[in-house]
Amino acid sequence: MKKFVYLISPNKINKNFHNELDKVLSYGNVKFFQLRLKKSKLKNFIKIAKEIRKITLKHNVKFMINDDYTVASKSKADGCNMGQLDGSVKIAKKKLKNKIIGVTCHNSKYLAKKAIKDKANYLAFGSFYKSKLKPNAKKANLGILRWSKKNIKKPIVVIGGINNLNYKRLIKSGAKYIALSSFIWDNPKLNPELAIRKFK
Repeated sequence: MKKFVYLISPNKINKNFHNELDKVLSYGNVKFFQLRLKKSKLKNFIKIAKEIRKITLKHNVKFMINDDYTVASKSKADGCNMGQLDGSVKIAKKKLKNKIIGVTCHNSKYLAKKAIKDKANYLAFGSFYKSKLKPNAKKANLGILRWSKKNIKKPIVVIGGINNLNYKRLIKSGAKYIALSSFIWDNPKLNPELAIRKFK
C-alpha cells in the first residue's frame, strides 16, 4: 500500500491512545507520525515520545516531533517539524544532524524558498480547509501547490481540515503527503481504526 498520510497526534494523549495508534498504523498508509503536545511539560513530553517511538518503529513509520528539537533528540525521533515561530531551522539541523527537518510555510513562496535555502527536507503548506485543531490558522490555496510542483523538488505536505472527500484534489495539485488529525482522532462517526481506512 502507498504511504501518503502524515498523521498528527491529538493535543492530549489518553490511556487508550497507544492501542489506537497501533491499530491505525497497522493499516499501512501512514508514512509519518508527528507527536504534537503544545501544553505538555518537557519531562512528560519526552516520556510519551519514547513510548510512541516503539510503536512507530514496529510499523516502520517515521516519527516526528512538533516544534521541539530537544524532545526529538532525547526520544530518538526521526526528525522535527518546525513552525515559523519555533526557532532556527539551521540550529535544528545542527542539533539533529542527519534527521528529517520539515518546515511550515503557510501559503508563502518566500517562506518556501527560505526553507529550501535552509536545507529543509520537506515543506508543509496550509491550512487548506477549516481545521478543528487550528481554527485560526492562516489559509492556503491550490495555487501554492501548483507553484511548488513546478519550482520545488522537496516533498510537500498539506495540512488543515483534510478529510476523505477533499484529499485527492490536493494530491492531484502536487502534494505528496496529506496531514490528518481531527478526522482520525476526533471523528463523531468513525473510530480511528475505521477513519484511517478512508484514505487509500
